[in-house]
Amino acid sequence: MPKTLVIAEKPSVAADLARALGGKAARAEYFEVGDYVITSAVGHLVELCLPNKMTGGKGLSWKLDALPIIPDEFELQPIARSADRLKVVRKLLKDPEVTEVINACDAGREGELIFHNIIQLTGSKKPVKRLWLQSMTKEAIKEGFENLRQGSDMDPLADAAVCRSESDWLVGINSTRALTAVNSGQGGFQLTPVGRVQTPTLAILVEREEKIRAFLPKTYFEVHAEFSVAAGSYPGRWFDEGFKKSEEETDAKAERLWDHAQAEAIRAKCDGKPGVIEETKKATTQASPLLYDLTTLQREANGRFGFSAKRTLQLAQRLYEHHKVLTYPRTDSRYLPEDNLPAVKASFKSFDDKDLASHANHALTQGWVVKTGKVFNNAKVSDHHAIIPTGASTAALYDVERK
Repeated sequence: MPKTLVIAEKPSVAADLARALGGKAARAEYFEVGDYVITSAVGHLVELCLPNKMTGGKGLSWKLDALPIIPDEFELQPIARSADRLKVVRKLLKDPEVTEVINACDAGREGELIFHNIIQLTGSKKPVKRLWLQSMTKEAIKEGFENLRQGSDMDPLADAAVCRSESDWLVGINSTRALTAVNSGQGGFQLTPVGRVQTPTLAILVEREEKIRAFLPKTYFEVHAEFSVAAGSYPGRWFDEGFKKSEEETDAKAERLWDHAQAEAIRAKCDGKPGVIEETKKATTQASPLLYDLTTLQREANGRFGFSAKRTLQLAQRLYEHHKVLTYPRTDSRYLPEDNLPAVKASFKSFDDKDLASHANHALTQGWVVKTGKVFNNAKVSDHHAIIPTGASTAALYDVERK
């Protein structure tokens, strides 16, 4: 009986797929649900070989004259810590009953790379289809299986993922060996790792540390006062209304005074004197902000709750995978596909929070939830759309997840 092998990126996702298709999600190496066999990787199972493990790469020295190292072909190898999982996936791929494979790894470049490398290393030639999910709700999973894409449709994304991986390898291997050779010139072996991500990040930290070490304290003054009014009192602070930022005086601010005598003069002019309070009001209009992508979500979570970018991503990923209340969080788009309006209206009717439900209902009854280019724009949606609620219940969330 022909079967279809479904390869997810994580065991938890494989279990979710099994549940959505009507199977039991007990922990196992794989699940059988009807004609589907569902298994998973555990993230990356395959990696690029190091130079000395590639064909003809034995005995490469760490000297500058051995560079650059540019292999004719990049070879893959199993990652040691997840070799057992790869054996399971390889066995299922070679099963003669399996006639088709579905790539159910995360919908994005990295998910495409994980699947691509597994297929390359195992040598599977079986036809491939792509399950592309933006949400992990049961309904979204079923809809995804009903609308599978052809695997070839994702070839450009796979090519981009492979290009990024091999470019990282070339930069990391050659730069690391070059700097190690230079730094070891005075004797000994001074390994100096270099990478596309770690090196610029380290440079930012070093630059900041240098500024801290070079910091010179400079005295400044501020004028604060307590103002009495009929209803009580309020604090105030003097500031220069004509202040403008200057590239030369980077430490200057509107409320800072560098001259003690000037600060004293302002104090003396105001101390014990009556003043006039004026209130000016001006009507303005403000456009609503765009929807969240990951960066704007991280920025706002930091401003509101002090969450680090990493913490926000962890929470958003859990809300996506475990609770199913958010769509895919690793997105750089702030727009929705133009055919998502019905799903948005359904989500507006699903809030557990009474205040949010009241606002959402008012928006629906007033006819404000409409298709507008500021929200629905196919041209500005790439792999993923903006992060939005799925409509699933938020009743089981912890306080930090609810934030």
